[in-house]
Amino acid sequence: MKKILSAVFFWSLMLTLSQNVVAQHQLTKLWQTDSVLKVPESALFNSANNFLYVSNIDGDPWAKDGMGSIGKVGLDGKIIKVDWVKGLNAPKGMGLYKNKLYAADVDNVVVIDIKKEMIINRIPVDGATGLNDITVDGNGIVYVSDSKTGKVHRIENDKASVYAEGLTGANGVLAVDKDLYVLASGTLYKISADKKLTKIAEGMEPGTDGLEQVSPNEFLVSIWNGIIYYVKADGSVQKLLDTRDQKSNTADIGYDAKNKIVYVPTFFKNSIAAYQLK
Repeated sequence: MKKILSAVFFWSLMLTLSQNVVAQHQLTKLWQTDSVLKVPESALFNSANNFLYVSNIDGDPWAKDGMGSIGKVGLDGKIIKVDWVKGLNAPKGMGLYKNKLYAADVDNVVVIDIKKEMIINRIPVDGATGLNDITVDGNGIVYVSDSKTGKVHRIENDKASVYAEGLTGANGVLAVDKDLYVLASGTLYKISADKKLTKIAEGMEPGTDGLEQVSPNEFLVSIWNGIIYYVKADGSVQKLLDTRDQKSNTADIGYDAKNKIVYVPTFFKNSIAAYQLK
């Protein structure tokens, strides 16, 4: 009987260990662009046209100096155009809805007509000083975080209002159905339609930046200083990438959900790196 119980215990342990191994994920590098971008902060995957939009700060990260631009990068790592649309200040997160590209730009949201390839509007956000990331829901409502004030603003019909506040270091935002996910100083929160705030995962470094959904209740989170995490459905986190030794940042990531490819802006390295998620 003892031998049988020992065998059962052994195989149960082996099954648990194998399940844990299967549950682990990894990133394999595919390519990296030439270092000709201009302090790229955000990468946004355009599934309709199969390329990336890239926000170029090109100057002080928070200065209103008119040096910023939006660029385009091919999925093969080749630069399509560094300065596709000029005239921004220090653009960061972006969101796409129909034929409009929205970009967070210090204290306003720039609206670009992607067919006309030009800025058609600038939406002011009262009290904003550090607009950072953007997400657009299925109805075209824009949400933009302000890392300096700890707020998330909601933009509907080109009018901005405060949607949530008290989120220190608010950055990555992601609209999923009726919920809004927000990164704030190492913690991932969910804000429901009735404004209920729920903590999803914690214990990550304070500089949480990009946020992408991999599958229901599972996410990728980038930390600006060079780390990418996988957030599992149970709230645990797995470190997938750490490029701090190379002094290569991992800013506001983009994600191709169909092919499971992660696009990483390296900020001061002036390039975009692509990784296969497994």
